[in-house]
Amino acid sequence: MEIIKSIIDFILHIDVHLSEIIRDYHTWTYFILFLIVFAETGFVVTPFLPGDSLLIAAGALIGAGDTGLNIYLLAILLIIAAITGNTVNYEIGRSLGAKVFKPENKILKLEYYAQTKVFFEKHGAKAIILGRFLPILRTVVPFVAGIGKLNRIRYNTYNIIGGVLWICIFLFAGYFLGNTPFFKKNFSLIILAILIITALPAFYALIHNKLTKRLKKVD
Repeated sequence: MEIIKSIIDFILHIDVHLSEIIRDYHTWTYFILFLIVFAETGFVVTPFLPGDSLLIAAGALIGAGDTGLNIYLLAILLIIAAITGNTVNYEIGRSLGAKVFKPENKILKLEYYAQTKVFFEKHGAKAIILGRFLPILRTVVPFVAGIGKLNRIRYNTYNIIGGVLWICIFLFAGYFLGNTPFFKKNFSLIILAILIITALPAFYALIHNKLTKRLKKVD
C-alpha cells in the first residue's frame, strides 16, 4: 500500500521530484529520463512508471529556463527511447506469446490483455499510435502486437509515428504552457485530469469486454 501511495505521490507531484533529480544529477537527467521512458514502453511489467506526466513536467521545467537542459536534445533522446522501448516490447511479445497473461498474475493481469485485444479489434493497426497516449495500453499494446505477430515493417512504421507524436506533443506542451501562472498553480490537478481522461478508453474496453462475455453466456 505504501508503494502505491509513493507512486501516486511521485506522479501527481512529479514536477517537484523531477526538479530534485535535475538538481542532484544535472546532465545525467537526460540518461535517467531516457531509462524511464524506455522502461515504461519497453517492459510490459512496468505500466506504473510515469509517462505523460513525466514529459509535461520535463518540458515545463526546461521552459522555465533554470535547468540547464536542452529541450531539443531531450526530445530526440526520448523519441529514441520510446521507439526502441516499443520495439523491445514487441519482440518480447513475439517470443513469449499470450501464455504470460494469467488470472492469478498481479502484474500481467488478464484484463489488460482483454482490454488491448478489444482496442486492437476496434482500431486495428492505428491502435499502435493511439495506444501511445493511453496509460497501461501504452505498455501492453506493443507486447500484444508481438503476440499477434503483426507484420514487423507495418508495426515499426506505426511505432515510429506514434513515438514521435507522443513525445513531441506532451514534451512541448509542457515547454510552452508550463510556465504560465495557471499551469504552475494547478499542475497537480492538470496531471490528474490527464490521467483520468487518458485512462477512460481502457476502462471502456474492460467493461465492454466483460459485458460481451456475459451476453454470450446468457445466449
